[in-house]
Amino acid sequence: MVNKERVKQALTEVIDPEIGLDIVNLGLVYDIEVMENRVHVKMTLTVPGCPLGNFILSQAKEKVEEIDGVEEAEIELVWDPPWNINMVSEKAKKQLGLI
Repeated sequence: MVNKERVKQALTEVIDPEIGLDIVNLGLVYDIEVMENRVHVKMTLTVPGCPLGNFILSQAKEKVEEIDGVEEAEIELVWDPPWNINMVSEKAKKQLGLI
């Protein structure tokens, strides 16, 4: 069964290659909406000019569409609210040496 938690788990497999951490723990995933066999994800990037942005977005789409029962995933890139370091999980902050 497709649910938000399963989608979130799949998105933890998407690693920001420049930082080396997953997009969920980096706080880049803002919202997940599951509508039967379709999933809509709102997410951002650390900076608007991220050179690997298209790669990260396509990886997110691929990982969500690999979930059994998902026929289509839409990944919406948003800039509001702007990402900031406070959005990073405690686990990621430890890995980055921020705490």
